[in-house]
Amino acid sequence: MDVQDDGHIRTGTLWTAIAHAITATIGSGVLSLPWSVAQLGWIIGGFVLVFFAIVTYYTAILLCDCYRSPDPVNGKRNHTYKDAVRACLGAREVLLCSIVQYAILWGSMIGYTVTTATSMATVKRAHCFHSKGNGARCNVSGTLLMILFGTIEIILSQFPNLEKVTLLSYIAALTSFSYSFISSYLCIEKVASHPKLRGSLMNLDISAGITPATKVFRYFQALGNIAFAYTYNMLLLEIQDTLKSPPSENKTMKKASRYAVGTTTMFYTTLGCMGYLAFGNNAPGNILTGFFEPFWLVDTANISVIIHLIAAYQVYAQPIYCIHEKWLATKFPNTGFFTKVYTLKSPCSNHNFQFTLMKLLLRPAFIICTTFVAMLFPFFNAILGLLGALSFFPLTVYFPVNMYIVQAKIKRGSTKWKFMQSLSMICLAVTLVAGIGSVADIVDRLKHASLFKVEL
Repeated sequence: MDVQDDGHIRTGTLWTAIAHAITATIGSGVLSLPWSVAQLGWIIGGFVLVFFAIVTYYTAILLCDCYRSPDPVNGKRNHTYKDAVRACLGAREVLLCSIVQYAILWGSMIGYTVTTATSMATVKRAHCFHSKGNGARCNVSGTLLMILFGTIEIILSQFPNLEKVTLLSYIAALTSFSYSFISSYLCIEKVASHPKLRGSLMNLDISAGITPATKVFRYFQALGNIAFAYTYNMLLLEIQDTLKSPPSENKTMKKASRYAVGTTTMFYTTLGCMGYLAFGNNAPGNILTGFFEPFWLVDTANISVIIHLIAAYQVYAQPIYCIHEKWLATKFPNTGFFTKVYTLKSPCSNHNFQFTLMKLLLRPAFIICTTFVAMLFPFFNAILGLLGALSFFPLTVYFPVNMYIVQAKIKRGSTKWKFMQSLSMICLAVTLVAGIGSVADIVDRLKHASLFKVEL
């Protein structure tokens, strides 16, 4: 292992970067894609899937060149997304970036809590139907399942940093392939067993019990759900900071982004379109909740989702832990609670467990708060749509585009500058309408929700 120019030992490779990237990208958003395509119809649904993939990859390439500044190969390292914003755009943009980035990371943890509990409930319900028949009452309370998930994350939160959760990323990447393939297979099998062209080109029909306003809001929300499926760029620089060199970090990360975005787009398009073909306009919000047989295969898919999100939760949580622990240690350098490192020797191996009281107590407290909020808002599609709306424009488009303009010294008024600004405006419009649709759905669902009575 070589010590890098900042004295830090980095061991990341192309393959670890791809694993981290796929883990961060393929998450709970993939399960809502058939529902999203169903709201948009075949033409617009397919176009939107490809559009978001192209935009995500294009801006990821721009962002890779902002890891170092002012030179993308030999410049000073920007260890986090926020560091890059500070170096390229100045201090005025840092506060906005920090609020948006960490709010989205936290919101994703909330979404993962809801999604994992939903998958746990589906497994339990499938066992109930399998043993008692499809007509049995198999209601499942999500409250205890969310508490169980939070307890697991409290244990995993004691990993020190993102590099130490590489094994979790490999496991999560493998399980994401597993449930994506199984979900696609289940949809294909359903289509093959009941061959019929379902869905519509534009899906402009108003179903019974659905008002025109609700139809429009769901249309908008679907845009946010698909946008959330591409929440990759917000963690790109943190992943890039784990890479060893040579070759240069931006070269490796661009290649990793190509493979990661290409792989996830293949899954998204397959699952989104096959799910819509299988269920038509009645596609469920979480595609796996639409299947109960074959029993063992549905169980395998849901267990894969659970394992994946347990790992992905930590990939999203680690940047939040690190930034706040670093700030507190700097703010209170003489307070042992924040700075004193304790060491426990492992009786079974040569590895020692090092921790501070801050990490031991504050990380679990943060996870408890996250689980509590998930219990208040257990709305799968609405949460995903809102997160996608809030994150897509600022973190995937606005900051990468503007940082690259400064970094590459793109001349104002040039053809490339006009193209980038036009792209930003289009994505801003998408973000606004997606946010409106998701907020409307959350407000509507809150009217019928009971506090801490989570039925999944």
